[in-house]
Amino acid sequence: MATTAKSIKQATTPVFGVCPVENALKLISGKWKPVILFQLSKGTHRFGELERAITGITQRILILQLRELERDGLVIRKVYTEVPPKVEYSLTKAAADMGPILTTFGEWFESHADDLIQ
Repeated sequence: MATTAKSIKQATTPVFGVCPVENALKLISGKWKPVILFQLSKGTHRFGELERAITGITQRILILQLRELERDGLVIRKVYTEVPPKVEYSLTKAAADMGPILTTFGEWFESHADDLIQ
């Protein structure tokens, strides 16, 4: 049986259950996805801008995470036909609605950091 792009996508697409919180976390889970989404909530970015803005992420991981976020309908990748090639990343409407949630999550951490980190 030959491997097709469709079978690869089906194999890597998250499987959803009945808990909406668990389902949402499946889309944004991992070390880097929330950070990428937060950076993109500030506006459209080119790859290099994201790479510079996110301390510690490797180029390979950023590419993989952006592909997954695009596959899952959270990020839009726009390619401009020019030389040199220009690619911009932005949030979909659904992901943009998550921006305030990520901001609130960060504010929660800042207000409780002393109690959480020991």
